[in-house]
Amino acid sequence: MEKVMNIIKPKPNPQLVLRDWQRRLRHECRNIDRQIRDIQREEKNVQKAIREAAKRNDMGSAKSLAKEIVQSRRTVNRLYENKAQLNSISMHLGESVAIARTVGHLSKSAEVMKIVNNLMKAPEMAITMQEFNKEMTKAGVIEEMVNDAVDSALDSEDLEDEIDEEVDKVLTAIAGETAAELPEAVRKERLKQPAKSNEEAEDEGVDDEEEMEEIRARLAKVRS
Repeated sequence: MEKVMNIIKPKPNPQLVLRDWQRRLRHECRNIDRQIRDIQREEKNVQKAIREAAKRNDMGSAKSLAKEIVQSRRTVNRLYENKAQLNSISMHLGESVAIARTVGHLSKSAEVMKIVNNLMKAPEMAITMQEFNKEMTKAGVIEEMVNDAVDSALDSEDLEDEIDEEVDKVLTAIAGETAAELPEAVRKERLKQPAKSNEEAEDEGVDDEEEMEEIRARLAKVRS
């Protein structure tokens, strides 16, 4: 009899399960807020680097850095969308509390299933939502979903033209201000300056490339 009692475990209280999910969803929202702040803080450093590149007339580096800003802003927009969807799941779960109290178990929710499925495609949320997917499927809130496709919007060739257009806008807004602030005499003097030797250009190129790689690495870290 004792062995049987050990095997038959009481079902978890559905209301407690819902509250635990909501708590974890709020935690994920706070993580998203923190990631957005990190990205936006790092963007200021990139803007500074773009202005410096513009001042030394290195528009190649400036454009490359502007593309990093475009990608970061796209990531931020996705993170805001992810947060809104997490809040939507929490809201729907909150509405399920009263139903669970009445029927004694969790009911299926097509809306929650749809949102979880969408978030499983988001690179930033894929792992977390796969875990929620397993738990909610086991609890009977959603049906089992198999979705291995992860969005890779930034890598899509279809968006290259759009990205280039946005890069130009960023470059104009940031580097354009710098160019406009330069005194006319300085701008004219730049045109008169002789071309640098190959050795000087190579040395500066190495330094600039190392700096850009460091900036890219920091951005990649906060975006991940």
